[in-house]
Amino acid sequence: MINKRLLIKNLLSHNDENSFYDKKMKLSLNGKEGKAKFLKHLCALSNSNPGNNSYIIIGVEDEENKIVGVDFYDDSKIQNLVNAYLESPPKITYENVPFPSLPRHKVIGLVTIHPNSHITSLLKNAWKYRRETIFYRRGSNSMPASKNFELRDTNKTIVEAIEKNANNNIELTLAGVFDFFNNHKPEYNPQYKVFNEQFVLCWAGEKKHIDGEEFFTRVDIELINEQVRLFFSSLDEVQISYNKNSFIITEYILLGLDAQEKFYPLEKTIINFKENGKHDIVTEFLFESPQFDDVMIQHIYQNTITIISKIEKGVPLSVLEYEDVPRLPKNCLLCFLHGYSDAVAQLRKAKDYIKNIEDKTTYIKYKEATRAFRKVKYS
Repeated sequence: MINKRLLIKNLLSHNDENSFYDKKMKLSLNGKEGKAKFLKHLCALSNSNPGNNSYIIIGVEDEENKIVGVDFYDDSKIQNLVNAYLESPPKITYENVPFPSLPRHKVIGLVTIHPNSHITSLLKNAWKYRRETIFYRRGSNSMPASKNFELRDTNKTIVEAIEKNANNNIELTLAGVFDFFNNHKPEYNPQYKVFNEQFVLCWAGEKKHIDGEEFFTRVDIELINEQVRLFFSSLDEVQISYNKNSFIITEYILLGLDAQEKFYPLEKTIINFKENGKHDIVTEFLFESPQFDDVMIQHIYQNTITIISKIEKGVPLSVLEYEDVPRLPKNCLLCFLHGYSDAVAQLRKAKDYIKNIEDKTTYIKYKEATRAFRKVKYS
């Protein structure tokens, strides 16, 4: 098994950006430009590496290779984006890799583009890039290719050597377990379990009991063998169970109007550990949107629009409006679920304001609401 933390270190230490790996400060998939540039680099790396993996590292300062990290990104549906925009798309995976030097909520994102024996091109227009464009890597640049472009196997030997040097061993595994326990306070109940005598999984979370059921919040789950964070939540309530071959995570979100608030199951993630030294992750979308009084939802929507409009224009908020700001993420999610499709865009208008609030709880709620938006949209 490849230790992804060691792989990232090897890529950064021994190579500048080149035809088999790229690095970015952050990944911006909300806007057309960011989405198109990501697709361009992914397409170019795929076409330049038909016989080996290629990589994009997210959360690294370009000039000094400084590891600065990004937020945990759990969008397993990123493959849908690739399939929608690329002809002959490669299989890709996005993994969150924790580093001891980073804060607990930050990781390095690792995009792996798997070998593809077919030429990849744009299936449709993306920003300024035209349909049917083929990209390839020339050094560290992603360039348009000619129509007679041919796949060439030039990086297989060096990439295989880098991956071989990143293979896991018992010392790295034990160090990973100790790192995990040392980084989590006792009240977060750090635990580990070995599956199939091959996989070491660690998890931690603050335990609470609600209506007789056990939940965890501030949950952190890592597959130690690969140094990959499989799950991270700042506020969401989560239930955890496991059996001989599987580890099961069920996410819940709190929704409702004041006293009517309750927990609704959002998504179940099942990590299956196999005898052949491999594992797979299956997700099952569970959410069924609750319906509340239309008049009340319309009132919440109008109040939300008023507050966000004032924030945009720099108009001071009233005392009551300021007290409603922490509820903006939840209220926008409620409105979105009741047919107000612009609620997502409205909430994003207030992002900078929310991010600059001294108490970061509202910003955490913002990030978790946008994650719920994304999951509901894709599902």
